[in-house]
Amino acid sequence: MFRRAQNPQVHDLGRVFIGIGFMLLALHQLLDVLTEYAGTRTFQTVLSGISTTPILSLLLAAIVTWAAHSSVAVVLLVMSLSSKGLIDPYQAFALTLGANLGTAINPVVEGHSGNDLSAKRVPIGNLVTRIAGIAIAFAALSPIVDWMTAIDGDGARLIANFHTAFNLIVAVLVMPFLAPLANALVRLMPQRIDENDPGHPRYLDPSAKETPVVALQAAAREVLRLVDILGEMLTGTKDALTSNDRRALSSLRQKDNVLDRLNTAVKRYLTSIDPDELSEADRHRLDEILLFSTGLEHAGDVLDQNVLPHLAKRLRRGIKFSKDGHRELSDLLDRLATNLRTASALFMSQDERVARMLADEKIAFRKAERDGTSDHFKRLRRGDIDTAETTRCTSICCGTSSRSTLT
Repeated sequence: MFRRAQNPQVHDLGRVFIGIGFMLLALHQLLDVLTEYAGTRTFQTVLSGISTTPILSLLLAAIVTWAAHSSVAVVLLVMSLSSKGLIDPYQAFALTLGANLGTAINPVVEGHSGNDLSAKRVPIGNLVTRIAGIAIAFAALSPIVDWMTAIDGDGARLIANFHTAFNLIVAVLVMPFLAPLANALVRLMPQRIDENDPGHPRYLDPSAKETPVVALQAAAREVLRLVDILGEMLTGTKDALTSNDRRALSSLRQKDNVLDRLNTAVKRYLTSIDPDELSEADRHRLDEILLFSTGLEHAGDVLDQNVLPHLAKRLRRGIKFSKDGHRELSDLLDRLATNLRTASALFMSQDERVARMLADEKIAFRKAERDGTSDHFKRLRRGDIDTAETTRCTSICCGTSSRSTLT
């Protein structure tokens, strides 16, 4: 699937299966290493020394899980030790609780390390719920051991049942308290706004919504940022026709994410304005802004989903466009960039002359697309076109233009 699939989704799914395979392989190898250590006299001495102090068993398992980065591996090790009779069920349950604690520590310690504390909300929330569940289970460990041992006395199965039951019960019990817990985490770890983040709106002033005409101008100004970002994507797409820089393609796809975030921010801002405060002209302008912003975001999706995957495939296969094909694609992208500037001028000026100019350009652009496609097929019949253009030139031309709202 990864090597031979033509469909990008199937290709990526093959990569997913490869990743899962490597994870399972690593897990088995890790378990083999831990099992080897479990048979040593030193390890057995440590287990005997902490067997009378369950809290030490819990802490030891937490440390080992943190170091191994896998609670599954540690729980499997505990199951192995229990099946061999090296530890009793009480100590095995304490070790299992420690494995559940250790797996919650890793995301907190090794997760996002920036200045934005909001990135720590989920791992800290997970750690808090785990600690609460472990504390309750540890306090009632004796009756839990007696009850579960009476159900199934098999050492390995006993640990698997306890591990599964613990996680399910904690999940069910925490569900009703998710909202207050989330609110508390938001208050304790507020999001740090990065003013340099390109996806963060700059002109959507909440206080301006009290004066709709000012709010509409602020939203229009924000939409012009979408125009700039889409223009950068078109320029980058043109450069990618001949460039071999994979990072540049990845950067272009990130710009589409910025478009999505800004478009969402504009829509939320405009739809939060009190409709009773809007005049008929204000409503018309609001609809125009929403339509234009959505069109820009859609044009970015066309580039991201229809064009960039073909360019990425060109890089993977190491092929190039012919000179004529490259010229035609470059000309189309240049015309799209010009249309984008014209559309933004019309959006701000509302000038009928600009509207007529853009409408005429739409017809001319369609003709250029048809001519380019016709020339492409002529070169195919002559047999003087390379593999890349043969397979992708027409689809990129159409993907760039036929679904784009710029024209």
